[in-house]
Parts: sequence; C-alpha cells; structure tokens
Amino acid sequence: MTTFASGTDTLTRDALTVLQPGFTGTTAPDWLLRRLGEGLTTVGLFGRNITSPEQLAALTAQLRAERDDVLVAIDEEGGDVTRLEVRTGSSFPGNHALGAVDDVELTREVAAELGRRLAACGVNFNWAPSADVNSNPGNPVIGVRSFGADPALVARHTAAYVTGLQSAGVAACTKHFPGHGDTAVDSHLDLPRIDADPEVLAERELVPFRAAIAAGTRAVMSAHILVPALDPDHPATLSRRILTDLLRGELGYDGLIVTDGMEMRAISATYGIERGSVLALAAGADAICVGGGLADEETVRRLRDALVAAVRSGDLAEERLADAAQRIRTLARTTADVLPAAAGAGDEAVGLRAARRALKATGADGFTPLTEAPYVAALTPVANIAVGDDTPWGVAAELARLLPGTETGGFTGADAGRGVLEAAGHRRIVAVVRDEHRHPWMAAALDTLLAARPDTVVVEMGVPQATPRGALHLATHGAARVCGRAAAEVIAGV
Repeated sequence: MTTFASGTDTLTRDALTVLQPGFTGTTAPDWLLRRLGEGLTTVGLFGRNITSPEQLAALTAQLRAERDDVLVAIDEEGGDVTRLEVRTGSSFPGNHALGAVDDVELTREVAAELGRRLAACGVNFNWAPSADVNSNPGNPVIGVRSFGADPALVARHTAAYVTGLQSAGVAACTKHFPGHGDTAVDSHLDLPRIDADPEVLAERELVPFRAAIAAGTRAVMSAHILVPALDPDHPATLSRRILTDLLRGELGYDGLIVTDGMEMRAISATYGIERGSVLALAAGADAICVGGGLADEETVRRLRDALVAAVRSGDLAEERLADAAQRIRTLARTTADVLPAAAGAGDEAVGLRAARRALKATGADGFTPLTEAPYVAALTPVANIAVGDDTPWGVAAELARLLPGTETGGFTGADAGRGVLEAAGHRRIVAVVRDEHRHPWMAAALDTLLAARPDTVVVEMGVPQATPRGALHLATHGAARVCGRAAAEVIAGV
C-alpha cells in the first residue's frame, strides 16, 4: 500500500488521531513520539509496558512531554484483568466479587481508588468497566469479569463503577456493547453470535449500558459479536445499525465509541484490520483500538493509510472521519489535567475489604483451620486471553506467608487427580479450581481427590456454578491476589 508521507495535512492528521495503538517496551519508542507530533492523540498501554508505578509515571510523562493532552488508555478492570499489577495479581477483587457483595457504595469506592492509582501514574482513560450480563455460565471470556447474571444488579454496579472511576478524573470506557455475556465463543479467537430476540436484548444486554450512559460514561467499547436481531450481516463493531442507530440514536449516547482490539480474530480473520477499521469508522466508531497483538509502527502506518485511501476513494466520508477525530481531541483536552500531582491520598485497603466481604464459605462451621503447611494443587485451565498467562493466581503465595513450608503444583488433564495425590503425599490438600462447571476434567479430578482425601479444602476462584464440596469450600468470585489472601486467611484461621 502507498504510504502518504505528509504528516501535517488535515486528512492524514485525522486518520492518525482516530488510532489508539500500542507499542512494546517500557519507554516510548521514537516512532510513537514522532506520530504524537503528527496527530496521534491516544495510546494504549498493556502489561508489557509496565514494571512499577514509578516506571509507568515516567512513561506517561515522556508521552506528555511530546503531547500534553495525550489520552493514555489502559485495560485495568481490577480482579483477573490487571495491567498495573500484571506480575503480582490485583489489589482489587474484580466485578464478580463486587456483584456478590452487592454494595454499590463499595463498588464506587473500589473504582475510585483504582482510578486514583491510575491518575497517580498519569493514566487518564480506562477500558473498563465490563457491563456484560453473564447470562451464559459457559462463557469462556467474560465470567468473573461480569458483575453477575442479573441485569439490574449489573446495571447498578456498572453505574457505580463509572461514577467512582470518573470521580478520580479517569474516563471510563464501558464495554462490550451491546453485551458479550450470552456467548460461548471468545471473540479473540472467532466471531461469537448471540441469538436473542430484540425484547430479550432490551431487557438484558442493554440495561447496564443504559445505566452507564445515565451515569455519564465518557466512552463505550464495541464488541466483536454478531447479533442477528440487531444486524444479521455485520458484527457490532462494524454495524451502523448498532453503533449509530441503536447506541447513538435510541440510547441517546453522545460520547466516544471505541472498538475492541481490531487484531482479534473475530475481525482480523474475516475482514482484515485495514478494511475492518474503515468499516468501523463508517459504522460510527470513533477510536480504532489496536496494539494488544500488533504493536509496531508498520501497523499504525497501514491503518493510517487505509483510512486516508478510503476517504479518497469515497468508501469513508471525510466528515465522518473528521467527526471521530474531533471527539477524541475533545476528550483528550478534557482529561489532560489528570496528572500525578492531582491524585491525592486514597483508601489503600478497600480492595482487600471487598475481597473479604465477597468470600462465601460452605462447611466453615465444622472446619478446623490448618496449622501445618498444606499442599496447594492448582487445577489450571487454559488462560483466558484477556487475562493472559503473566498474572499469578491462586492461594499458594498467601498461604505460604501464613503457613511457611506450603508447597504447590499445577495440574491439568485426565490424570490431574492422581497426580495431586502423588505429589501431596501425607500433607493436607488445598485444591484450587477456576470454573469447575466448565471443565469436566477438573470436576473429575475433584472426584478423585475427595474420594481419597475427603478432608481436602476446595477453593473456587471462578464463577461458582458447581455444587460446593470438600471439607471446606470457599468461593472467592475471582482470582485476584486479594481474593487469594481472603481465602488463605480463612484456611489458616487468621
């Protein structure tokens, strides 16, 4: 594709402005700084870009030295999906735990503290909260990222989260419109489909988004899902019926519309990222998110040139591109004062308090806390792509702190149960699972363990759909570090 060399003409600047790219490394590469000077206005950060709050603050300062109103975005949901604490696990329990507590003031406080920490690092835009109603318990990508399966509960907590996050000066980006909860396919891998009629969608999927809009969410992220009742031909990200007619028209939303990652296979494998980006802009999206998997200068150049070429060929209206670019610049200006000095003091312990309140114990009345180091068996499913492989989970680290000498191992597959018994020896077993109901091998492993060792403690760190069992069953409603700590405290009796 021809590269348009000029970085200063209006059309090219607008094409750069609507891109929200990522990059590799913990400092900004020269190409990114150059693009900021040419019109790029927003940048996405991922776990690979972050090693500490201090380093992150230095990185965002580097970006602002080039463009003082840069919109710095991050995927920081708290809970299982964390970028601030990608290598340690989150200090916040995540949406499902907050929904289990069902205290909207607590949700607001958690989101406000998370926002304060983002602001302290110079981040002013968060791809959160997830407003998806997890109506399908077999959902492989949402799960504990959702506040729950009840639309009214999800709605009130989505609104509280938006309010709390934005009270810290960080723009909320409510996702994944029109709702990713009733899916059995991960859109990172393929194109999911929701076969619900319009009445069900209005009473289930759309309820939390209406609440988010009423709460003033600054942005909404589209989902790469096909919803035939709304548009039988195009996934939501590429659908004018969904983004313009429904979201802007019927729901009255006037903020920024951001796409989910365009390199996700639901889009890239069917349309390609260049054509997909053109179609998304034409449908009503304002910001093209890319960078989770494609994070290089060539990707930015390709997408910029594709948008410019689409305008010149008539496939994309120049006015639509200009409108999208202006929406991004407006939000960038209004969030430009989110600087480290403005963050102030916060409530450092609110995440742990929330995790403790979310913990549900079954069998606790007859349980005697452990006094000797156990063997922690993590029955490990394939990692959710949104969560990633880098973030630790479980209770072993926290139990080892309380009961020195605790050992752990990871197990998967048909022989997992026998493997645990051999590895544990005479030690008390703590079996840690994630979505037992979705993994037959995991349920079979627990069958084996409990038949041989009925004193096994079971910790469910996913969606607790399976019947509680074990000498003690703890449902944490998430796998964040604080969820592990809350469970470990009960097991050790502290």
